[in-house]
Amino acid sequence: MTVMAERPTISGTEPHSDFEELLDVLDELNVPDGYQAEIVRGSIVVSPWSKGYYLEVMELVCDQLRPHLPEGHRISYGPFLYVFPGSESAYGPDIHAADRRTHKTVSNRLDGEGLSFVAELTSDSTRKDDLTGKVEVYAKAGVPVYLVLDMQNEQATVFWSPSGSGYEGRLTKSFGERLDIPEPLNCTLDTSGFKAP
Repeated sequence: MTVMAERPTISGTEPHSDFEELLDVLDELNVPDGYQAEIVRGSIVVSPWSKGYYLEVMELVCDQLRPHLPEGHRISYGPFLYVFPGSESAYGPDIHAADRRTHKTVSNRLDGEGLSFVAELTSDSTRKDDLTGKVEVYAKAGVPVYLVLDMQNEQATVFWSPSGSGYEGRLTKSFGERLDIPEPLNCTLDTSGFKAP
């Protein structure tokens, strides 16, 4: 396997008709240190792990949103795989909030429809998909709020009111400003501290 900076498709995993089989391949995949794998529109793609300061940003987001979660929901960051069979996609979002029942399984394949909030921190290799493909997949799955932290342009964009054709609401603010996060969280996110050191 060759690892490249631009989210490559792994040889032999062109768009696949059997999503479950592709998930099995992902389970067995030996990804090089410093990289993670996801399924994007029927193809396995590999991208580098986040930069160090992203951890501080992820913690700031979780700390601010945790008190506003719906009852029974938990917010976290880390490598958990949420599956979206209708879109032939499986993502490991940077930050994710879901009903605790979503995690009561021995499987590593979590139900993407259990998510109440998702945030992605863009990198050079993931930015395009974070701002386009994932917007579509998360909306079709009914994820109520999707937050994109565009680390390259230092902007935060929140999407809400999902439908089969995408999100009906969208608002962008520059890092350092306050951003309203809609229902089910209904709070304000302070984005100061999100810029690169």
